Amino acid sequence: MSHPGTLILIMAMAVLAPLLAYAVGRRLTVPVAVFEIVLGVVIGPDVLGWARPDTVIDTLSSLGLSMLIFLAGYEIEFAAVRGDTLRRAVGAWAVALAVALAIAFALTGAQATKSFVIGTALTSTALGAVLPLLRDADLLRGRFGTVVMAFGAVGEFGPVIAISLLLSGRAPGVATALLVAFAAVTAVAVFWALRPRPPWFAGVVAKTLHSSGQFAVRYVMLLLASMLGLSAAFGLDTLLGAFAAGLLTRLVLRGAGPEAGAEVLGRIEAMGFGFLVPVFFIVTGIGFDLSALLDGGRPLALLPVFLLLFLLVRGGPTWLLAPRDLSRRERTALTLYSSTCLPLVVAITTIGTDDGVLASGEAAALVGAAMLSVLAFPLLALKALGGRRAGPSSPAAGASETW
Repeated sequence: MSHPGTLILIMAMAVLAPLLAYAVGRRLTVPVAVFEIVLGVVIGPDVLGWARPDTVIDTLSSLGLSMLIFLAGYEIEFAAVRGDTLRRAVGAWAVALAVALAIAFALTGAQATKSFVIGTALTSTALGAVLPLLRDADLLRGRFGTVVMAFGAVGEFGPVIAISLLLSGRAPGVATALLVAFAAVTAVAVFWALRPRPPWFAGVVAKTLHSSGQFAVRYVMLLLASMLGLSAAFGLDTLLGAFAAGLLTRLVLRGAGPEAGAEVLGRIEAMGFGFLVPVFFIVTGIGFDLSALLDGGRPLALLPVFLLLFLLVRGGPTWLLAPRDLSRRERTALTLYSSTCLPLVVAITTIGTDDGVLASGEAAALVGAAMLSVLAFPLLALKALGGRRAGPSSPAAGASETW
């Protein structure tokens, strides 16, 4: 059983985190997730010792991770990032994965599973953390925003696929076959989601949206549960199911009417970012092995190494394969935004530590480096752009692309 005080304490930290982010935000933009992890560390065993995970808290944390990946999948609109830009983004990520795995094999002494964990983590992009910063700086609209969206989307989708292939514990051929089968079923679901919804569907959504029925919210939760169950039935990581559910939900809500869809999404986000996702990040902080990181030795030495690798492994191919119409400043900013990571690094290291292939100190070094990337890289990217706001009227935004 869970001690009720533990959940109360976690939710108190969840309330404190955005207050701290708001206070600091007057001078420095820091994602709330960073404060949530830090507060989790503070109340965890290595500092105050007030909170320890248990079965109920771990279950809520797992639901929070699924909701986080679900919302990340929802953010991606592949129709806006297709064409040459998407091909370049996929190519950059593929090169990054190859380089990351080679480096990880060298770091781990050719330990395959650990190398897959570290290598996959090095290729991720925190699109969910980057998008609000781009939106606040009026950089999301226009050509530059589209390119960042493309590279960021692949930086989230690619690692989820890699997790299912490399960390499933199956032979590569079997894992690939199962992934293809899952993709085929998902494609059928996408075809179904693209079909117009019957008139009664929109009517029920509108009628129950402000009642206890909440048909649309329950429908989305059924979709999420179904995709999680489908991925588990195929023996794939549930993160893939959560991600696919996010993609499908965007299509379904679009068919339910733009206004209703936006309001339904707002309620899903309130459930996720208001409760489940903070629990995940705070529990991550509680489980963060601060003592192993600060005791010196290899974990502490790995932290700046991983931070540099995020920039070189993920950012290097991005710089080389960035669209040619971007200016040097925009290419630099794209490299920094693409190298920004955190949520998937936390998810991947959680899988690695749960499976016993990644030491807690190594996981702490990876997560610590990811937190530093969220703090430093977006600010450096904005500085590289000269602090300007690249809205639709800017030269960058006016650039066109042949799809």
